[in-house]
Amino acid sequence: MIEIENLRKSYAGSPVVDVPALNMPQGGVTAIIGPNGAGKSTLLSLIGRLETPGGGGVFLDGENVRSFRSTDLAKRLAMLKQDNSLTARLTVADLVAFGRFPHCNGRPTDRDRAKVSEALELVRMTELKDRFLDELSGGQRQRAFIAMVLAQDTEYALFDEPLNSLDISHAVAVMRLLHSVARTMGKTIVVVLHDLNFVARYADHVIAMKAGRVVEIAPASHAIREDLLKQLYDTDVAVSTRDGRTFVDVYG
Repeated sequence: MIEIENLRKSYAGSPVVDVPALNMPQGGVTAIIGPNGAGKSTLLSLIGRLETPGGGGVFLDGENVRSFRSTDLAKRLAMLKQDNSLTARLTVADLVAFGRFPHCNGRPTDRDRAKVSEALELVRMTELKDRFLDELSGGQRQRAFIAMVLAQDTEYALFDEPLNSLDISHAVAVMRLLHSVARTMGKTIVVVLHDLNFVARYADHVIAMKAGRVVEIAPASHAIREDLLKQLYDTDVAVSTRDGRTFVDVYG
């Protein structure tokens, strides 16, 4: 379980995350939502140990993430950031194989190669595995990075706006994939999302943030409601149900 205690982070004296206590739901897909500047990405980076907290801590199954050896943490928790730029010229297969480094230390076994192949298949990139990353579209590169995280095969996986650069078809495919992986493989997936309709359709739980604080944590079926969304975004929204699905319409 991921637990947060008195977690704080400031930039230039301005607080961006202030979370006294939070227990992340175990299993399924948890979406972190909120307006720009709410602290969503910073919270995710603190959980993934990419940022150093100004106070408090993040605990993974009772142990502070700061106390883990890097390799040990990478076997249990993976994270995909928003900005994934590489200077090296790599093929898709080379990139995805990096996800296995914590397990094989650069000496891949048959199991590692099988995990890479499985991840490529999951994101429908098998036919592009020998292509160089700079030869791909932005959406294809994003899918390759997602495959790298899946190949890491951790219990916890964090994704910061993974739908960036994806068209509607591929965005749907990615969310279906993350939802399926969480359900069938028993993973805990935490994802920062802006599209509330994707949240309503594919998230199991929602963490709503504003001004660095957690406003509410609830099942998605309860969190996607007009009063909470209006409070978060200071915008009129309409939540409706059609054919058993929840839809969010925004009025500007």
